[in-house]
Amino acid sequence: MTERVVLAYSGGLDTSVAIGWIAEETGAEVVAVAIDCGQGGEDLDVVRQRAVDCGAVEAVVADAKDEFAGEYCIPAIQANALYMDRYPLVSALSRPLIVKHLAEAARYHNATMVGHGCTGKGNDQVRFEAGLAALFPELRVVAPVRDSGMTRDKAIAFAEEKGLPIDVTKKSPYSIDQNLFGRAVETGFLEDIWNGPIEDVYAYTDNPAEQREPDELVVTFTAGVPTAVDGKELSPLQVVEEMNRRAGAQGVGRIDMVEDRLVGIKSREVYEAPGAMALIAAHQELEAVTVERDLARFKRGVDQRWGELVYDGLWFSPLKQSLDVFVGEANRHVTGDIRMVLHGGRAVVTGRRSEASLYDYDLATYDTGDTYDQSMARGFIDVWSMPAKISNLRDRKHS
Repeated sequence: MTERVVLAYSGGLDTSVAIGWIAEETGAEVVAVAIDCGQGGEDLDVVRQRAVDCGAVEAVVADAKDEFAGEYCIPAIQANALYMDRYPLVSALSRPLIVKHLAEAARYHNATMVGHGCTGKGNDQVRFEAGLAALFPELRVVAPVRDSGMTRDKAIAFAEEKGLPIDVTKKSPYSIDQNLFGRAVETGFLEDIWNGPIEDVYAYTDNPAEQREPDELVVTFTAGVPTAVDGKELSPLQVVEEMNRRAGAQGVGRIDMVEDRLVGIKSREVYEAPGAMALIAAHQELEAVTVERDLARFKRGVDQRWGELVYDGLWFSPLKQSLDVFVGEANRHVTGDIRMVLHGGRAVVTGRRSEASLYDYDLATYDTGDTYDQSMARGFIDVWSMPAKISNLRDRKHS
């Protein structure tokens, strides 16, 4: 019986080339699995047909936009997940979802192998293989682009030789990955980190330098989950789509950075994540109003570690799953409204309100009506500073 390989298929250069490479090198049949995480662009039927045209014996496509929004993007918002304090995990969030569907397809089609089109330099090879090791460790992994040492120019030549129906040419060498949560662009002239990105690089955001009227909106959260925009209740998918549209129109969410890849290489990446950046900013501000100080301080460390685990491909790890419980509990009272102004590439919070607010006007005000007893401050400071005071007196005595 001919072996079967389930291939993570995007419809782009690397995975289209991978179908032909697997067939030639292993003799196995390829089942292409394409997952729609909101990347847009092409109809799923077109992607399915392209996989078949490239040599797949079967092509499976799944619309997973709602699943991606609710089970992956929302937890990232609740965790304020920004790798290196800047990158909202655009690609990293979609990989465990794809891995989950690959594992399910491998079981259904009795596959013995799973394939991906990642290179040996990137993070995605780790994300796919670490995820599969957790969900379906019996599978063998084939990585045609990585294992054959095929560079991007060789892949383009292979595609042209085989007549594969793909769009990438030597004149358009960008590597682009996009989904509901954002868009990542690399390679080409961007590999020279002195070169600034040109306007043609962007697709999710309009030029923030162009003159336009500001956009004011109100985002409503319930237990850390964005549930409405301007009072209109929306599903997680609809919230992210609406915020992408409105924040993108104001040029919000452009990120140009050199990041530390998991494999140890520094990589220049250009990201667009208008909805993600605006929603995380809103969520952080509502947390500032509703989360107690020590819990908030501790959660900032958890948020950073959560983001690192997801970036590093450990979505299914015990630590990540345990941190999910903490993040959920910490968001229990993060309910209320955040008013924002989107303009000139920025999402600026201008108002907050919450029934669960810890902000007490009567304690905070400096005007008449202040209920804070300032006479308590002196004794508090004496006690608070006592350890440092005693230690420094000791040091002066023995210096």
